[in-house]
Amino acid sequence: MSRLVVISNRVDVPKARGVAGAQGGLSGALNSALKQNRGIWFGWSGEDVEEFTGHLHFQRHDGVTTATVDLATQDVEEYYNGYANSTLWPLFHYRIDLTEYEREFGVGYERVNENFASSVLPLIDQDDMVWVHDYHLIPLGERLRSKGLKNRMGFFLHTPWPPTRLLVSLPFHERLVDAMLHYDLIGFQCDEWLESFLHYCRKELGADVNEQTGEVTLNGHTSIARAYPIGIDYDHFMSKGETGEAKQAQQRLLSSTRHRLAMIGVDRLDYSKGLPERIDGIGRFFDTYPDRVRELIYIQIAPPSREGIGSYQDIRSLLEQKTGQINGARSEVDIVPIRYVNKGQSQEELFGFYRASKIGLVTPLRDGMNLVAKEYVAAQDPEDPGVLILSRFAGAAQQLQDALLVNPHSPDDVAHNIRIALDMPLAERKERWERMHQSVKEENVQRWTQNFTNDLAAVAPSVQ
Repeated sequence: MSRLVVISNRVDVPKARGVAGAQGGLSGALNSALKQNRGIWFGWSGEDVEEFTGHLHFQRHDGVTTATVDLATQDVEEYYNGYANSTLWPLFHYRIDLTEYEREFGVGYERVNENFASSVLPLIDQDDMVWVHDYHLIPLGERLRSKGLKNRMGFFLHTPWPPTRLLVSLPFHERLVDAMLHYDLIGFQCDEWLESFLHYCRKELGADVNEQTGEVTLNGHTSIARAYPIGIDYDHFMSKGETGEAKQAQQRLLSSTRHRLAMIGVDRLDYSKGLPERIDGIGRFFDTYPDRVRELIYIQIAPPSREGIGSYQDIRSLLEQKTGQINGARSEVDIVPIRYVNKGQSQEELFGFYRASKIGLVTPLRDGMNLVAKEYVAAQDPEDPGVLILSRFAGAAQQLQDALLVNPHSPDDVAHNIRIALDMPLAERKERWERMHQSVKEENVQRWTQNFTNDLAAVAPSVQ
C-alpha cells in the first residue's frame, strides 16, 4: 500500500487536539487518514524565526510522523496573515469588501510555497501519494512538479470556492487556478463549490471541462475535480459522551439554566460565521416574543482566532456590543438571556453542552462544510433530540436537509425558526433527527478519507 504524505499549513499539536478552535475539523480528519496509511504530515510549526532555514523538526506520536519547519517573521506576515487570511479567506467566503490586494502578500505567498516544496521534496518516496490541503498551499503542487515530482498528488479545499464573478477580482487569478490544475485530483466540500470551480475553468481559462466526470483538461494535462463532503470522527466523538467530563458538563448547563431551554452556538470568532447577524436574529426573537424571554437562554461559545488581523478584532468588539445591548435590555435579576464565552472547550465538554441544548444554532454566512452542525446532531439524546437550525449557505446544508434551514442575513427568518424549534413536537423532532443522524454516522471522516485516497490511488499520475 502506498504511503500517504499530507501537507497542510499547520500540523496537529497533540496536546491541543480536541480543544474547540485549536485545529478545527481538519486535525481529526488528517490524523485518521495518516494512521491508516503510515503517513507523514508536513507543515509549518507555528513558530517564526528571523530567517527561513528549512530545518526540519521531526516528531512521532500515536503512529504518525510529523515534520515541521519554522517560518520567517516576514513570511508569517505576508503569506499567513496577508495573502492567505486577508486576501484568499475573505474572497473565498464572498467577502470582497474585506479582501485586501497587496502585492507583497502575493510575493510572500509564492515564496513560502516554494520553500515548502523544497523542504518537503526529500521526504517524498517514489510510490508515495501526496495530499495537499487548503487555500494556503494552492500553488504547492505546481512547485513540486517543477522540481521533478511525478507522484500522484491530490488537493482538498476546506473553504467554499467563490463564483467566477468574484474570483476574477483577484489579481493573477488565472495563475492561481492554473497552478491548482497541476494536481491530479481536486476535492471540494460540496457540489456548489465544485460547480463554481468548473465554471471558472471553462469560462476564464478556456479549459475542456466534462461536467459528468469532473475532468478538466488544460495544456494537455487532465485533473479530476469532485465533491467529497467531510464528516466527523463519529465513533471518537461519541466516546467522549461516555466520559464523566461530558456528563458533568451536561448537568452544569442544565442546572444553570433553571429549567429554561438552552440554545447553543459554537464557532471560531470569525466574520464568516455570521455571529453579529445571529445575535440580531436572537434579538429579533426576543423583541417579537417578549413573553418567551424566560423560556430560552442562548449560549455562544466563540474562541478567538487570528487576533492580529484587524477585521477579527472588529468582529469581537461588535459581538460584545450586540450581546451587551440585548442583555442590558432583557436581563432581570435572575435572567441573562445570552451567555457569551470567549474561550475554547474540550470535546467532552462540548458533547455535554450539545446534549443539554434543545436547539443548535449554526448560521454561518458562508461555510465550506461546518462540522459543529454534525457534532450537535451526533450528541443528541435519541429519545428527546434537539432541533438544528442551520444556514442554507453552509456546505452541511446539502446533507442535513432535515434541519431548519435559514437565511442567516435575515433576523426575521432566524427569529421565526427559533420559535418553530421551540414549539416542535417530539415526534417531528425525532423524525428529523433520525434522518440527519444516519447521514452524520455514515458519512463520517473515515469514509471521506477513504473516498479521497481511493480515488487518488486510482488516477493515472499526470507526469509519467
